[in-house]
Amino acid sequence: MTIEQIANRLVELCKEGKYDVAQKELYAQNATSTEPEHSPALKYAEGLDAIIKKGHEFQSAVEAVHSNEVSKPIIAGDFFSVSNVLDLTMKGMGRMTMSEIAVYKVADGKVVSEEFFY
Repeated sequence: MTIEQIANRLVELCKEGKYDVAQKELYAQNATSTEPEHSPALKYAEGLDAIIKKGHEFQSAVEAVHSNEVSKPIIAGDFFSVSNVLDLTMKGMGRMTMSEIAVYKVADGKVVSEEFFY
């Protein structure tokens, strides 16, 4: 797959809330995931299984998703980015809006890293 195909497919699946499908389909086995230092979530995960587990941990803390807006990807070289705005209710924390920029690196037809800024 080209970077454009990967980016568009990732956006499509994220809009549907199918994050684990996106990861299994588009990510390299040795991919990495990095969260900001201030994140309450796991800051770093290495390997597809660890990234999927990290995603499941986040999903288990979500009580309800009220809306999920994912931008079109912006592509530059081996990287693409998207913005994501989630209106959700977190267990024990109430309703909130989460806004982030995600930057992905692609190599050999797979996502090899993701990094989130919020």
